[in-house]
Amino acid sequence: MARIFRRKPATYVLGERVADYPAYAPESMRGRPLRITEIGEPVLHAAARPVTQFGTAELERLIDDMFATMDVAEGVGLAAPQVGVDLRVFVYDLTDDLGDRHVGAVVNPVLEVDLDAEPLTEDEGCLSVPGAYVPLERPGGATIRGVDKDGGPVQLEATGYLARCFIHEAQHLDGTLYWDHLTPEQQKDALRQRDEQRAEVLAGRHEIAVELEKTPPVYPAEPAGGR
Repeated sequence: MARIFRRKPATYVLGERVADYPAYAPESMRGRPLRITEIGEPVLHAAARPVTQFGTAELERLIDDMFATMDVAEGVGLAAPQVGVDLRVFVYDLTDDLGDRHVGAVVNPVLEVDLDAEPLTEDEGCLSVPGAYVPLERPGGATIRGVDKDGGPVQLEATGYLARCFIHEAQHLDGTLYWDHLTPEQQKDALRQRDEQRAEVLAGRHEIAVELEKTPPVYPAEPAGGR
């Protein structure tokens, strides 16, 4: 009988493979969960400003809080406008189709989509439209170029689910939501799902924050964006 070798999943932090990594990123454990802005709030629908100062306590705290917010909301990516900050920063923590984990924070990202890669259509959601998932076609590959929190260069190549995440988050920083790619019928369906699921989703975020011994963020009874 032939011997079967199983590939061991790997973890990559900003594209660099690491030998060991905790269940929650260190940034998440340091951070505090913030309220996630919702569709219709102006900060989500305008281009964010470039970061000009690196290695600051303020930038590090923002990234820590974004990781904590993403984890409490059970997300795989989060852009700074989603915590009400109009700066070009996004964080991510996801497991791709091969079982590999990808974690990082990218500052001033520039997105390049691979138009030669086969497009992929999958259900996609957004933490700013809680509870709603709609099929959406995205390019199957993407490259992100930017810097880390200290200003060091970052270049990340992605395919599949990771590419979808990078495209989604990078577009957030230009004021474009996945919502903007949907047909009017899909938008109507997304709002219906949100109206049905929002209370349960927010209750889940509260519960996870408590489990992680963090102060839960406070959300209004109705979506702050008004849609």
